[in-house]
Amino acid sequence: MKIDIDKLTEYELIDLNHRIVERLKFMDSMKAHVEMLEFSLGEKVYFSPQGREEVVGVLVKYNKKTVSIVTEHGQKWNVSPHLLKKVSAPTESSKKSGKIIDINPKG
Repeated sequence: MKIDIDKLTEYELIDLNHRIVERLKFMDSMKAHVEMLEFSLGEKVYFSPQGREEVVGVLVKYNKKTVSIVTEHGQKWNVSPHLLKKVSAPTESSKKSGKIIDINPKG
């Protein structure tokens, strides 16, 4: 669908502009919402802020366009969900790979 903007009045162009901006904001919000749903409250996640070490924390809240993360040190971060990655749980093979030493042997 093509719109011939040459025939629109100034008022109609301003109105069209406002409607386009609102539609783009809505689409951006929906995209963020879909990205948020990939994560659950209480889930351990990490992200890499520019110029800083990787940050690991727990997702505690969904916001409009971001999620709130609390780190082990009590820091609170509001992060765009597209920057997050899930912390993978240890697999059974990685759990068994460590050596267990019994410090209380019977006998």
